[in-house]
Amino acid sequence: MTAFDYRTVAQADELLPGEATLVQYGRLNVLLFNVGGDYYAVEDRCSHADVRLSDGEIDLSACQITCPRHGSRFDLLTGQALTPPALTPLIRFDVQQFNNTIQIRRRD
Repeated sequence: MTAFDYRTVAQADELLPGEATLVQYGRLNVLLFNVGGDYYAVEDRCSHADVRLSDGEIDLSACQITCPRHGSRFDLLTGQALTPPALTPLIRFDVQQFNNTIQIRRRD
């Protein structure tokens, strides 16, 4: 991977600690989170049911998100499924901040 894989998706001053926002990475919807000044990003799609995770409950203090359809919980830092019925991790993105710009790239 090269620096050219990164795409600008947001401005850091628009996403304060404890906030989340929906951004685009090509045709993918991506949830971008600011957890204590560190940024994390996952695809906005449950790995078990093809539904938007952004419609579920987000708990940034626990770094978890809950699928609105079947209640599977996911770790936002690792993407790992924490509870069934989901077993497959979420697609994660590498995040970097350059000055005030937040950039992401899909992990392989």
